[in-house]
Amino acid sequence: MADVLNSRPSRPVAEQSTGELVQRASEQISRLVRDEIALAKAELTEKGKHAGIGVGLFGTGGVFALYGVGAMVATLIIVLHLFLELWLAALIVTVTLFLIAGVLALFGKKQVTKAVPPEPTAAIESVKADVDEVKHAVKGSRA
Repeated sequence: MADVLNSRPSRPVAEQSTGELVQRASEQISRLVRDEIALAKAELTEKGKHAGIGVGLFGTGGVFALYGVGAMVATLIIVLHLFLELWLAALIVTVTLFLIAGVLALFGKKQVTKAVPPEPTAAIESVKADVDEVKHAVKGSRA
């Protein structure tokens, strides 16, 4: 922006014609817009890099959390093995995990059915009511 404001005309502004002043202003605005777009591109590139790194780190953390859950399940089986046969401890943990997965799947299915169909039914009804209101207003003004 400083380049646009600090550029000096070859003649004093008072001696320039309106056409020259308009042309000069147009050039300065174009340069300013180009500079602002370049700045925006650079800023978005930098933010995109940070977002990409953040998403990668977040995903890696999720993978390690998944391994942690697996280790916790194995630990639970080992603890149950202290009181039960190994196969029975593993079976109990496996059945429990499948029950939890089933309950979560049912809740997920219920949420998905609430979202289907993906139409904004309330907005559609509102628009239909608005159209009807306009039709009645137009008919009433003609009478």
